[in-house]
Amino acid sequence: MNNPFAEAIQNGSLLLAMPVALLAGLVSFLSPCVLPLVPGYLGYVTGLTGVDLGQQRRGRMFLGISLFVLGFTVVFVALGTALGAIGTWVSTNAGWITQLMGVVVIVLGIVFMGGFGMFQREARIHAKPPAGLWGAPVLGLTFGLGWVPCIGPTLSAVQLLSFSGGTSATKGALLTFIYSLGLGLPFLLIALGFRRGMGALEFFRKHRLLLQRVGGGMLIAVGLLMVTGVWNLLINQLQLWVFTVKLPI
Repeated sequence: MNNPFAEAIQNGSLLLAMPVALLAGLVSFLSPCVLPLVPGYLGYVTGLTGVDLGQQRRGRMFLGISLFVLGFTVVFVALGTALGAIGTWVSTNAGWITQLMGVVVIVLGIVFMGGFGMFQREARIHAKPPAGLWGAPVLGLTFGLGWVPCIGPTLSAVQLLSFSGGTSATKGALLTFIYSLGLGLPFLLIALGFRRGMGALEFFRKHRLLLQRVGGGMLIAVGLLMVTGVWNLLINQLQLWVFTVKLPI
């Protein structure tokens, strides 16, 4: 079998990591570092004023946000691919490596919840591309580069998951793409239904601290699974299940 995606799925680790990556992307969107800025991003990448946004020019908003999402997806997937390629040089079958990665994921969860003040500083690229559709993908690129306390921990945790059960450039790219999907889809849905989307954002803004704690707790839970060896046990069970049901991959 020469299909890298099929090989990654059959080892069980990808099946377990994909939903975590998707949920991590959604948690990043709902975080205090991103959620309050959504209306500003909508206006900037479309070049529309608040009045124009209120008129629901959906086509332009959807195109602008799509280009924005494409920009940061390219950055994240490139990072995931590079980390996956580097990981092929590491013997990821050793149990202690997964445990070490688990400790790092736990630390990242604490950072996401606001701990470790040194990691709460942002390292954004502040260069602003032209407002409008032409600048939308560039803004996405700058959004993806740097360190933001609510995005860096979740993205890093997803990338570290590629080390469990063996890693490859393909696996790293796929997991970071799924993470980008979880982060980008809410942007696209809001662009399609602006008024309803803004109403939903108000609810999440009111509960942003709870969401931050839940997101950090999720990372800590995944890290504990890795440290205790339960993560590898789940991977083995999924691998047995895949071979038993003979999925068409």
